[in-house]
Amino acid sequence: MSAAVLFDVPAPAADDKPKAKRPALVYAERRWFADVDRVTYLGTHQPSWLAREEFGKDCIPLCVSHGRLADRKTLPRAVTPWMLDSRGFTELSQHGRWTVSPYTYAAAARRYYDEIGLMDMCAIQDWMCEDEILAKTGLTIADHQIKTVASFLNLMTLDADLPWMPVIQGRTLDDYLRCIDLYDQVGVDLTLEPVVGIGSVCRLQQTDEAARIIETIWGMGIRLHGFGFKKTGLRRVAHQLYSSDSMAWSYNATNRAPMPECVGKHVHCGNCPKYAIAWRNALLNSLPDDPQLLLAA
Repeated sequence: MSAAVLFDVPAPAADDKPKAKRPALVYAERRWFADVDRVTYLGTHQPSWLAREEFGKDCIPLCVSHGRLADRKTLPRAVTPWMLDSRGFTELSQHGRWTVSPYTYAAAARRYYDEIGLMDMCAIQDWMCEDEILAKTGLTIADHQIKTVASFLNLMTLDADLPWMPVIQGRTLDDYLRCIDLYDQVGVDLTLEPVVGIGSVCRLQQTDEAARIIETIWGMGIRLHGFGFKKTGLRRVAHQLYSSDSMAWSYNATNRAPMPECVGKHVHCGNCPKYAIAWRNALLNSLPDDPQLLLAA
């Protein structure tokens, strides 16, 4: 791994604030993402699920947090594709900054990639823009965007062979377009990236604004990954997301009685693979095949 000196992206001068990129037209031939294209990662607190036969048999992709893997001496060997979550929201909400250095995180991601295998992508150490996170860090949306872009550059500098997923951050459409511009200014064309995470839309996902943001960026030819999308939000934009992940099944199950076949085995199904798979199947079956039905839903 390189011992490169890391850097931050300089903020633009006050009188030289970049204008939001004009979105490309959504051409009629631009293809919706159908079931064969979309990837819906099932979030889990249990790294051992990566090696469980029921997930490998049906190739159910998983999403596992760095926080769940970091202290393990022995890692599971994956039998199904998975993505690495950086634990960013927890990190910033608890500390107001990243306590894990890029060097440490890049080294950990390399270990997971080599020892676990089948890693599709790993999220960078991005900076979310929800109000409570901004209050915790004391920084602005522009600051968070600059630090997010810098994280991608730094992690690519440290280990360019890992499948780092750049992330765009913001609150409004113009915010996200400016973040795309920031990447462009440092030579990163997001339309050429395999997939790009869109952060801070989790709580907006059921709103018209979130749908407009995703549709606009999809129209620019950027393949988006939606963090933490629930069923209702995903129904509106699934055809415009290349991939998404969700832990909603676990929160849902924690507040319910266990499934009949699980009674006596555990108090709830918040960590139950059978419930998780059933929830994901129900989610996928709830998404209309026709994009026009999705738009009308």
